[in-house]
Amino acid sequence: MSNTGLIIEERARDIGDFLVGRLLPFRKKRMVGPFIFIDHMGPNTLGPEDYMDVDQHPHIGLSTLTYLIEGELMHEDSIGTYQRIKPGSVNWMVAGKGVVHTERTPKDMRDGNVFTMHGYQIWVALPKKLEHTEPAFHHIDAEVLPRWRENTAEYKLISGKGYGKTSPVPVHSDLFMIEIKAEDDHKLDIAGKLEGEIAVTVVSGEVEADGERFKDGVMLVSKTDEVCKIKLLRGAHVFLFGGKPFEEDRHIYWNFVATSKERIEEAKQAWKDRKFPEVSGDNTYVPLPG
Repeated sequence: MSNTGLIIEERARDIGDFLVGRLLPFRKKRMVGPFIFIDHMGPNTLGPEDYMDVDQHPHIGLSTLTYLIEGELMHEDSIGTYQRIKPGSVNWMVAGKGVVHTERTPKDMRDGNVFTMHGYQIWVALPKKLEHTEPAFHHIDAEVLPRWRENTAEYKLISGKGYGKTSPVPVHSDLFMIEIKAEDDHKLDIAGKLEGEIAVTVVSGEVEADGERFKDGVMLVSKTDEVCKIKLLRGAHVFLFGGKPFEEDRHIYWNFVATSKERIEEAKQAWKDRKFPEVSGDNTYVPLPG
């Protein structure tokens, strides 16, 4: 650990047709603010025969945030959503008491061509009082997300609040996710602009903190008043994740998040017994681990 805080390196995880880099949860840091799960997808080359197919799987107690840098996905869920996501836009699904969904390469892209898939799959734990809320889905186009420049760096607020701006993504707690691309060396100045815990994830390029350089595939976890020490080097592409942590601990098992172990056990049994709602017209299922 450096003076900046905890350093987390991506760990490879197999999700079927994909190897992803898992950043959260981590044994020494289970959450950053309300963010409880962050997977970095790719960049992976898909086609001419291999595509992304994540079959029906359930969620409870969280919201999923899908953000793509390259490629496209088709989202379908048990509340009737059928939504394509393209780079720069946001898919925000509120699982609440329970939802099932799939994510696949769109049919019109399965034409033998080769393309790159690159993005982030993120889970945000719901506040305790909303764990059993009705599921919902929201798609937010890239064009309506707040953008601005600071010196030679381009900023984009993907979700939450920060820098005096608010994203249209309908979040349920105090959080922020910000994308930054630095054309030249850029000192990250967040004093008074963000609240809560913060993680800086390096997508590409390098950042400098406490005299050390860190490349892509690394997450630096810190407190907001310490992150001013971080400098983005020319060409760096990073995300900031964070916000105010919850008072209660969260339990996580597979795709389930809850404040109680009992709720996790109920969800496990419900999935075994096929009591979750289904994605219409899809008979594929991801089995419960073990």
